[in-house]
Amino acid sequence: MDAQSWAPKARGEARRAADGKTMEVAARSGFAARGLIYVLVGVIALRIAFGGDSGRQQADRGGALEELAGRTLGTAMLWIVGAALAGMGVWRLSEAVFGGADAQAGKPSKRVAAGRCVFYAFLSFSVLSYAVGARGSGSGSSDRGTQDVTGTILRWPGGQWLVGLGGVAVVTAGLWMSTRALRKKFRKELLTGAMSPGARRFTDFFGVVGGTARGVVFAVAGVFAVVAAVRHRPGEAKGMDDTLRSFRDLPAGPWLLAAIALGLAAFGVFSWCNARWRRL
Repeated sequence: MDAQSWAPKARGEARRAADGKTMEVAARSGFAARGLIYVLVGVIALRIAFGGDSGRQQADRGGALEELAGRTLGTAMLWIVGAALAGMGVWRLSEAVFGGADAQAGKPSKRVAAGRCVFYAFLSFSVLSYAVGARGSGSGSSDRGTQDVTGTILRWPGGQWLVGLGGVAVVTAGLWMSTRALRKKFRKELLTGAMSPGARRFTDFFGVVGGTARGVVFAVAGVFAVVAAVRHRPGEAKGMDDTLRSFRDLPAGPWLLAAIALGLAAFGVFSWCNARWRRL
């Protein structure tokens, strides 16, 4: 078989694999793993809201992994979560190559899928590294990491502009997430026809609450990045943990942080809904 006739056949096989049951299981497992991480972050943030963080546990991915590792069969759970996130990365890769469930998906959506593939590949690697004992890989403070990256970029020529533009991009992304959630745009990605009325109401509630809270956290983190750029102070940039703690310093702060924490946990539940009803 010559290369000219082999290429279409190979692409067809890859296309069938991307649409197959294995890829579906990988994607749905990934959504379930993402949901678990967000629920754990929400639980940790809720403790922080009312002073239950005497050990300074991080309300971010690293804190969620520490929480999971401390449970019965924690190491096994870390392996499962890491593998599930790898599956999510592979599914995102298939979206980037072949397009998503939407037949009208174009190049911009494929580029977004490619970026998500890289993100989930990194996330999976960090979780699996943590599972084998490289505790710094998965549980490092998001705040310290954010400040280190910000400090490095600020030392570059034009670094202030780069950090500032990055912060504006994160604010924009956060506002987009919240607006999309409030308008229930996520419905088009779900198999709503296969859902009962009660399931649709359940998913709508957690999608709106969770997506809005997640967008707010992103937007506030972006504002801190812009402030860091304007003041040329890397320490002003904040990861997820310090961003969440900043809500506690506001009037009625503990209650506000509690609301955000419950919102993040709601996004985790919404991710579980995606694991069941996502259109793939």
